[in-house]
Amino acid sequence: MLLRLPGVYPPQQDTWLLADVLADEKLGSGTRLLDLCTGTGALSVRAADCGAGHVTAIDISRRALATAWVNSRLHGHRVRVLRGDLTAPVRDELFDVVVSNPPYVPAHGDTLPTRGSARAWDAGTDGRLLLDQICVQAPEVLATGGVLLLAQSALNGVAKTWSMLEEQGLSVEVAAQVDIPFGRVLSARAELFEARGLIRPGERTEGLLVLRATK
Repeated sequence: MLLRLPGVYPPQQDTWLLADVLADEKLGSGTRLLDLCTGTGALSVRAADCGAGHVTAIDISRRALATAWVNSRLHGHRVRVLRGDLTAPVRDELFDVVVSNPPYVPAHGDTLPTRGSARAWDAGTDGRLLLDQICVQAPEVLATGGVLLLAQSALNGVAKTWSMLEEQGLSVEVAAQVDIPFGRVLSARAELFEARGLIRPGERTEGLLVLRATK
């Protein structure tokens, strides 16, 4: 069970897909794990449940961090929560695993919202404002042999993510993939996506992927 403060986006299918992939990793008492864009802390809790001994959760939202802190305590874990912009609070640290389910829904413009529920999903015109930053920043805080687990939609251009991670010296594979019907947010933007050529006319399913990249 996860508690959630008002305004904190609840975990969706992408979170649970990523959580299942995370559970397949070898996590132990010495594992240093970083959860970027933690939200409710669902992935941090799953990592700690699976044995990760040193879990750090980062989010820009104070409510999200409070939620993640409470959820970690309710599950009997001590997760370090830090407020900041992606890896900025931990630039001088290295992690064995970095996991992230960032906002990635294509929006009407490139200005990221600073408040409101859209903050949890809007990610610029192509949905890549945060993905592109993570592709560059995450490898910098990965220890040698470390693993990045990154969730995204097929709407965002998987090939670009793959290419950017390889440019950072990582070896990339698809760890999980599933097609799901559009939810409320994507359904409301279906005509926008059609106009941009992101989906075919009448298409109302989204491909979710988890990329596993090893340093």
